[in-house]
Amino acid sequence: MSSEEAPLLVPAPAPVAEGCPGCAMERRKASSNGRIPYKELFFVGVTSLASSLPITCLFPFLYFMVRDFHIAKTEEDIGFYAGFLAASYMVGRGFSSVFWGILADRIGRKPVIAFSILCVVIFNTLFGLSTTYWMAIATRLVLGALNGLLAPIKAYCVEVCQPEHQALGLSIVNTAWALGLIVGPALGGYLSQPAEKYPRIFFKDSVFGRFPYLLPCLSVSVFATIVLIICEWLPETIHKHKVPEMDTRIIKALPSEKGYWEAPRKKKSLLQNRAWISTMLPYCFFSLHDTAYSEILSLWAVSDRKYGGLSFSTEDIGQVLAMAGASLLVYQLIIYRWVHKTLGTVNSARIASAVSILVLATYPFMTYLSGVKLSFALHSAAMMRSALSITVNTGISLLQNNAVCQEQRGTANGIATTAMSFFKSIAPVGAGALFSWAQKRQDVAFLPGDQVVFMVLNLVQLLGLISIFEPFLVLPALPE
Repeated sequence: MSSEEAPLLVPAPAPVAEGCPGCAMERRKASSNGRIPYKELFFVGVTSLASSLPITCLFPFLYFMVRDFHIAKTEEDIGFYAGFLAASYMVGRGFSSVFWGILADRIGRKPVIAFSILCVVIFNTLFGLSTTYWMAIATRLVLGALNGLLAPIKAYCVEVCQPEHQALGLSIVNTAWALGLIVGPALGGYLSQPAEKYPRIFFKDSVFGRFPYLLPCLSVSVFATIVLIICEWLPETIHKHKVPEMDTRIIKALPSEKGYWEAPRKKKSLLQNRAWISTMLPYCFFSLHDTAYSEILSLWAVSDRKYGGLSFSTEDIGQVLAMAGASLLVYQLIIYRWVHKTLGTVNSARIASAVSILVLATYPFMTYLSGVKLSFALHSAAMMRSALSITVNTGISLLQNNAVCQEQRGTANGIATTAMSFFKSIAPVGAGALFSWAQKRQDVAFLPGDQVVFMVLNLVQLLGLISIFEPFLVLPALPE
């Protein structure tokens, strides 16, 4: 049988256990006739957005928060402290993600998702009420530790989709992040420090005057409350009984990839699953790069030109990130499926990673531009780089989730999230320290100022690119 004639899914007996939500979901998928599960993917989108907004809302403005806390002794040290504040969320998430993944495999995806959204409502509001640097660190740390949504939501969006729609399902998580990049920086840029920006509406002695970053956080918490209510109608996907080996699937390989591969037939230790383990290295490298890039872009854009920056305002950098998020949303909904279908999971990730290196190499030269030329260059580069990053991350996530069976999917995503969170926690600290160091070497002959910063970012991206080639990446074995 040729590769074009092979079935997408090996026929398996339909699950029939009464009262089992996992069986009900399998029956619904079997009777869908290949239709996209729009309702379930809408739930995936809004819950992922509610989880991402606390990260994106004030991320570009941590520089100003640290400055307002008066903890940094010099202007150059602000980036260092901002890095630790950004890292606190990822540190908390890194310590708890495995637990939430295992719990999602035991009790179900829905309760873990709902609890995570509840924690967003509470601790994101407390973050906006922070009056000291250490209070802000503590609330971000606890929020990261109690927000266990990422592992179960990735497992969930794979489990509600037929194999041919799984790439779309996982891309919805990234699409929600794209929306977060639009809505989050906009909220942070326009609603932070309202007493200064809108003195006729918000007075300096009001609660929003005393807590200049409460209004955007409160807006996010209100949205999360609405999402928490919507979670009541979120269908469960986990099986409530012992499942026979019915999760075995033979997935049609995409063009440019030979043959067919299948998820493991037997539940075995994840440490023995070479295909899954091999995806961890690129996942961590690209996560490190993405977070370091976001931290450096914000610090670099708002810092003074005498330090090699662009002297952007909070509104300017918020607009750049919002435009990047808007273009990413269009890319995910319209272009990505064509790219994925044409190039395949692995090749699309490789090409996107290579092109991203070229795009990032243009950033240091933007300091020679001004006005419309600078705005156009930065907006174009940011939009292109965002699309390339999502292509890579969605491909890696698809490989991870299809390399394990359902009973291990939450745990596998939890371990991956822990590893990723560790790298994302050191990324802003390292990026902030690197940026502060670079600002002090503006007059050196070799790679002065921002040039050394973007060179280090490209080295990390290069390591990620190398890790998605054999022998580092092990594709699942072909059936006999």
